[in-house]
Amino acid sequence: MKRKSKILVISVPLMVILFGAVLYQYGYLRVRSELAAREDAADVKLKTLKKYMTLIADKPRLEKKLAAQRETRKAENSKMIEGQTPSAAAAALQGAVKEMITSRGGIISSERVEKPEEAGKFKIITVTIDAVLPDTRALNDTLYAIETQTPHLVVRDLDSRIRNFKEPRDLTVKLKVSGLTGGS
Repeated sequence: MKRKSKILVISVPLMVILFGAVLYQYGYLRVRSELAAREDAADVKLKTLKKYMTLIADKPRLEKKLAAQRETRKAENSKMIEGQTPSAAAAALQGAVKEMITSRGGIISSERVEKPEEAGKFKIITVTIDAVLPDTRALNDTLYAIETQTPHLVVRDLDSRIRNFKEPRDLTVKLKVSGLTGGS
């Protein structure tokens, strides 16, 4: 019985030590790792919350910047010929040039719309107009009005001739005017 009691005396503390090691390994270390994972998750959430708070605090500045960008875009769009399609933009261009010529005493003999040209995101609309102008002053005023138009227009080609050499008053003018429109 002494022998059994000696084994018992050695095995019980050994079992307690092993049980303590198992408890440490699978209990304490697991709880500690879960706690560290939760702290890391809380840190990440806190950082995300701080980012959102700075974005929310920055919202008025971003709205002002967006409004300024919209105004800039609106101002830039005013420099182009308006129209849903290239055909509508060409008609608007043709009407504007016709108005400039006829308001200065000119008479339109013919008008043509050329095929739109690609220019990246935009299209270049070109109109060719044959007109008769009363004198060179009317031609000068017409060209000035075309070049200083708010939707920017460009005279790409100009051919002017005297209609009657014996009475050099009327001019026969062929204008090729282009403008930029959005690419639809």
